[in-house]
Amino acid sequence: MRTADTGRQELAATAEVFLDGFEEILRDACATGRRLTREEIESRRALGARAAEAGHGWRALVRAHLAVGRACRPPAADPDSVLAVVEQAVDAFADGYERAQRVVVRKEEAARREFIDDLLHGRGDPGQLAARSERFGLRLSRAHAVAVAEAPEPCDETDPVARQVAGELFARFENRRILLTTKDGRMVCIAPGDQEDVLTHFARLVHAVTGAGQVALGRPRKGAVGIGHSYEEALNALDVAQRMGFDDPLLRAADLLVFPVLARDRQALVDLVQHTLGPLERARGGPRPLLDTLTAYFDSGCVAAAAARQLSLSVRALTYRLERIHSLTGSDATDPDHRYTLQTAVLGARLLDWPARELWTGAVPEA
Repeated sequence: MRTADTGRQELAATAEVFLDGFEEILRDACATGRRLTREEIESRRALGARAAEAGHGWRALVRAHLAVGRACRPPAADPDSVLAVVEQAVDAFADGYERAQRVVVRKEEAARREFIDDLLHGRGDPGQLAARSERFGLRLSRAHAVAVAEAPEPCDETDPVARQVAGELFARFENRRILLTTKDGRMVCIAPGDQEDVLTHFARLVHAVTGAGQVALGRPRKGAVGIGHSYEEALNALDVAQRMGFDDPLLRAADLLVFPVLARDRQALVDLVQHTLGPLERARGGPRPLLDTLTAYFDSGCVAAAAARQLSLSVRALTYRLERIHSLTGSDATDPDHRYTLQTAVLGARLLDWPARELWTGAVPEA
């Protein structure tokens, strides 16, 4: 049980180690009315740096200085002179303490960034990563999921947007084991896989703060390697959303698994798009209007009236376009037997950025 005597003993121990020579300096300065010499100021700075490196709290150190000032003040000394000496000593001590703190913070931040890079990219020994993770609040024995936020403007951890999101997230989930950082201009949040409320709230915060941010959630996975896989899934989901024109503020990688499957065999996808939709290039005005017609038709659940409204066309004009597609490709979008192939080809065209990108040049984007 901690007592007042224990507290005084700890304070005395702190004074003995980090106030070495302060009593002599104070007595001499009070007796002569002088101020601290350059050597004395440097000695206070050095002790302040040692105190910071040892992890001692600032409040106890200040109390220790004041306690020495009260105990060692000569009875006839001018109180203002004593206070001036104590102030000068504490100021030098604080300067050394703060400098050392900044060095420690920079080292901690460098170690944190190295850990995050190793974790997200699957580098390093899994056992060592697990040991390092405890220092940053993660337990890699659990499954974790990663959310990646794409804001309208790239940001780092000093950006006001990232700081506001971090402040509000940790204010709400201060007792959760989560890690929030920035990577390549995006915000990244790592949370236990069974705490999706953290990641969805992160997504809401990003959208609220930026007004237009988009967040992708990777699937929960176990271990250090699993976090890297979840991160890659979230990045791929953002990439798919950009290619497909999805503007949902929250994307779930689990809901977009069909797109990596389609893109896995790129040459087969190119062949499908070229064989199924390539004949649309013979249409007057090129393939884009007819491709947009198919996209709207499939997105509307194959309801002609809804697709026509989306394209600002009459139902008759939409029907004519579907018939034109049938005559050019031999595939009927209204026929269930043809619909799957056409719809898959349309998805592939969006993934491959066709017709803006030529399929037969071999310039196929990475999936």
